[in-house]
Amino acid sequence: MNNDLEHAQQLLSHLAPGQIAAVVQLMEVMLDPLSRALANAPLEDEEISAEEDQAVAEAREWLEHNTPIPHEEVLAELGLSMADFELICRTPLPQKLNHSSL
Repeated sequence: MNNDLEHAQQLLSHLAPGQIAAVVQLMEVMLDPLSRALANAPLEDEEISAEEDQAVAEAREWLEHNTPIPHEEVLAELGLSMADFELICRTPLPQKLNHSSL
């Protein structure tokens, strides 16, 4: 591992500032717990049901004739802002509603 670390440091020393910023961003994503979990998650292997396939076809057909509704607009109709939504996303579910108990 020490050789890899030294090699990585040598390579970094040859990069332009913009390239270093890109590498730093990549490393932050790699170290983010959610990103790591997603990267290590098993591939989706469930068959798509006929109902799911039909729902996707209907959504695509709808988009052929309608303008997509922005997320912010849907939230506003519910009386929520993006800040509210982001807070909700970061708030753990109560244990009785947690996916592990469903």
